[in-house]
Amino acid sequence: MAASIDDLVAQVRTADLVDAIGRLHRHRCHLLDLVSPTPGRPLFGRAVTVSYFPTCEAALDPDRFNFARLFYQAVGDEPEGKVLVLASNGHRDVSLGGGTKLSRAHNHGVAGILADGRLRDFDEIAGYNMAVYCTGEATRWGGDVVTPFQADVPVVVGGVGVMPGNYIYADSAGAVVIPQSQIREVLEGAVAVAAEDAAAIESIKVEDPATASAITEHPPGKRWPAT
Repeated sequence: MAASIDDLVAQVRTADLVDAIGRLHRHRCHLLDLVSPTPGRPLFGRAVTVSYFPTCEAALDPDRFNFARLFYQAVGDEPEGKVLVLASNGHRDVSLGGGTKLSRAHNHGVAGILADGRLRDFDEIAGYNMAVYCTGEATRWGGDVVTPFQADVPVVVGGVGVMPGNYIYADSAGAVVIPQSQIREVLEGAVAVAAEDAAAIESIKVEDPATASAITEHPPGKRWPAT
């Protein structure tokens, strides 16, 4: 019987997934330099998105363009297990939310949050039952700089495109965006990468120092498509 998606996810890390995707595609799929109020908790699930826009009360009525409304539009009727992706659109040092607003994600069983910007109230967020990754902690409210603008739309976070429905995985090394249609293929490939690395570690223990320098650790085409 084929392993479940959850069983496969438990066997891999971000680096394994990036290598596995690299065997299928050349496009960038990974995000670096993320900070987490929930260190040690991996994040995995299908993406739903909220895109932010520079604040302008004359053009963006706060009664319509606010986090609560767009959160519920993004997660829909089945929020459990989804990953809320918050796209700052270039404002990576601005707060996109804090413990109060983000408690909605905890209350509705969202798997976690990936934010291309800062978040407030790390201590409070750490107590929620979800995994959260962002660019850092903020102390100042960001609503006068950016406003939640659109939900359930394609976004760019950290230079990586995210389509609603893509899978997100994040851990202490970073995050990776996985095409929805290839989730099993990528996960199985990542498990294979992890096994190959483990086998290489064992072979290194007994390698001949006289010939070790001639070994190509990552031959062309092994991890990335040949050019």
